[in-house]
Order: sequence, then structure tokens, then C-alpha cells
Amino acid sequence: MASIIKRRNKFSVVYRFVDENGVQRQRWETFNTNAEAKKRKSEVEFQQDSGTFIVPTAKTLDDLLREYMSIYGVNTWAMSTYESHKALITNYISPIIGDMKLDDINTRVMDQYFQSLQKVKSVTSRYVHAKNEYLSVHIIREVFKLLRNAFNQAVKWEMMSRNPVVNCTIPKEEHEKREIWTAETLFKALEVCNDDIIALAINLAFSCSLRMGELLALTWDCIDITQQSIDEGHANIYVNKELQRVSRSALEALNGKDVIKKFPPALASTNTSLVLKQPKTKTSVRRIYLPKTVAEMLRKRKASLDEMKDLFGDEYLDYDLVFCSSNGHPLEASYINRGFSKLIRENGLPKVVFHSLRHSSITYKLKLNGGDMKSVQGDSGHAQMRMIEDVYSHILDEDRATNAQRFEAEFYSKSEAPEAHAASAAPASELTDSDKAKFIQLLSNPEFATLIKSFVGSV
Repeated sequence: MASIIKRRNKFSVVYRFVDENGVQRQRWETFNTNAEAKKRKSEVEFQQDSGTFIVPTAKTLDDLLREYMSIYGVNTWAMSTYESHKALITNYISPIIGDMKLDDINTRVMDQYFQSLQKVKSVTSRYVHAKNEYLSVHIIREVFKLLRNAFNQAVKWEMMSRNPVVNCTIPKEEHEKREIWTAETLFKALEVCNDDIIALAINLAFSCSLRMGELLALTWDCIDITQQSIDEGHANIYVNKELQRVSRSALEALNGKDVIKKFPPALASTNTSLVLKQPKTKTSVRRIYLPKTVAEMLRKRKASLDEMKDLFGDEYLDYDLVFCSSNGHPLEASYINRGFSKLIRENGLPKVVFHSLRHSSITYKLKLNGGDMKSVQGDSGHAQMRMIEDVYSHILDEDRATNAQRFEAEFYSKSEAPEAHAASAAPASELTDSDKAKFIQLLSNPEFATLIKSFVGSV
């Protein structure tokens, strides 16, 4: 059994263990809050009862990172995080400073290490193709965050007296402006797209701000497209899972944590598995309301799949997926990306990645709702509002610039005084600047623009 002892403003988890020589020893692990201590106490007691307890005994950084992954990572990380962190350790930490003793690691040493990373070449594997010859600032910052957390654990485990990277200087990451499609380009793409699955994927990604994994994980039991819901404007999808291909090693290390369903492999020799899993953040679970046009597209897709079920009979693999092959097998990101790239290539469209549709979606929603980030966050599933502010703040800046231009046109460019101008009524036959702005806003709504286009076409 473990106990919690308060020491000044800290909380220590105290427990006994038997070392490698069979000697019983006592260990203290110190935490800043009582909640952290209670969590660690529960972990220790559970692991001791189940025979899986590992006492932190690291001497080198490699030792620490192995224990950090087996004790902290396994209990805390999602599979994608586990894989990415393992890759960072394998490629950029262990080969350079892995054999360094913990006692020899200080802020000066770590500053030198982070500086040296700027001259380290990116590792390319069969599954990962580096964008840059040398490590990007983003990767260096990811290494920093990983080590910062690992050293925090070392301090809590009383292996180190202080975290040596807290005060390190690392390069600042500048967010690049994302290339996105305008509404005009989106309409053009949909007009020339002759692949119903790709067209549906584009519409859902744009209207619902979906990530690729969320899109491919959509199941019919989480979709409300009854005629009544559509007529009342309440048609919606419920995002509560994602499709992901993960390594079998990560799947085994995390004991299938958060996995809802594991699909049978196409090849027995593959080192990866295709799974449906829970989202990595609670905010990713959300309900998103559908434009009527998109809801009708989903009804058409459902009818098409029902025909396929009748055609294939018992050979149809019914996983209840919206995005699947003709026999029901899950479609992966590679299928959507290939189809999307082909659409761009064959029709001379601006080159963007499929994920940019999510950014287009968030951009237009911010413009249409006057910068209401909270409502956009509800659709996008961002864990923190700050993520939206950091990436999309330029949109609000543009709108504020427009406001200044409107003030200039309305007040300062007029020969008469503002009071006199405000008192005079605008001619009934002319639109005010305010009315024009509202009309432009309506035209920027994809659903409204589609309605106008269909009306013009019918005249």
C-alpha cells in the first residue's frame, strides 16, 4: 500500500518496494498537488496488486525515457502520441544524448543540445517522408516539450532536483499562412467532380470542419438525416470516434487503449492495424448540424449503400460506415487523398491538401458569424480556444480593417458633417453600405450561393 504525506506545499507518495537484490526499500515521489499524488498512489497500488509495478531507477537519459514511456506514456498517451514520441526518442534524442548520465544534465548542456538539433538531418522512413532536409523548428519544439515533461516526471520521482530544460532557449515557431480554397474554387471543384465519394467527403469536411480520421469514422448510427430533421433544420452528425492506422507495437504497448474496433488485416504480414478509436480529447466529441444540401447527399449515399448490401448479400462487410468500398470495407485516408489530388490535377485547381478544407470551413464560419470563436470551436473540436486565435487571428484582423474602411466611407469621405449625414435618409432605390455588406455576407454562405445558382439556372 502507498500513502500520501504533505511536506510544506508539496504532496509525496510513499511506498515500499523490493529492489533487484531482494532488499525492501522505501521510495518518495513528490507532486505539486494532492490530485496528482492521489492519481500516482492509485497507479502504484494497482500495479503492485497486478504484478506490473516498475520502480523508477534510471541512471542515464535513455533509462529515464524507457521508464517514462512504460510508466507515464502507457497510462497517459493515445496511440498516435505514443508512436510520434517513440520516433522522436529513437531518431533525435537517444542517438545524441541518450547515454548521458542524469547527474551530468543541466540547462547549459540542454541549451547546447537544442542548438545542435538545427543542424541535424531529418530522418526519413518507409512511412514518413520529411519535408525538410534538416529538422524544422516545429520538430525541435516537439522534442523540447517531450523532454520537459520527461524531466518533470524525473523530478516527481526524485531522480533529479530540478528540470534542466525549463529555462532553455529554443527557436520560436512562426505559423505559416495556410493555403485554402475560396468558396468559388470549392463550387468549381464540386461541379467537375465525378466521384460521388470524393464529392461527399469534400462537402462534409467543408460544412462540418471535420478532420480526416473523424470523416472516415462516421457511422450511420451517429447520423440524423430523417426527413423531419432536415425539414426542421436539425439534421446532424455526432462525432465520437476516428479511424486510424496504428503500429501493432503501439497497440500492444498500450494494450489496445481507447480502441473501439480493430478491423481484420488485408495482409497477415502487415505491421500495422486499422482501428476505430476514441478521440484523443473530450472536445473532439461533438454534435455538428448539417446544411440541408449536405444532409440530402448523405441520404443519397445511404440509399446507394443499401443497394450494395442487397447486391453483395452475405459477402458485404457491414461495419455501418459511411465511407466504405462497394463491399463495405473501410476506406482509408490514402483513398481520399488520391481522389482529391486527381481532382486538382485534372482540372487545374489550386493545389491544397485535403485537410485545408477544414481550414476553409473554419475561416468562412468565422467570417459569417462575425468572429464568434466559441461557436466555431464547438464545430471544429479544438481543445483550446487559443489554437483558433493563433491560427485564424488574421481573419479577424481583416474584418477589423474592413470596419475602418467602412468608417472612412461613411463618415470621413463625406463633405457634410456626420450629424447631418446621419439625419438624412437614404433614397429608397439605393442600398446602404450596411445593406451591401449584409448581402455580401449572405453570398459568402455556400448554401445560400448554391440556392441562388439553382434559381438562376431554372429561370
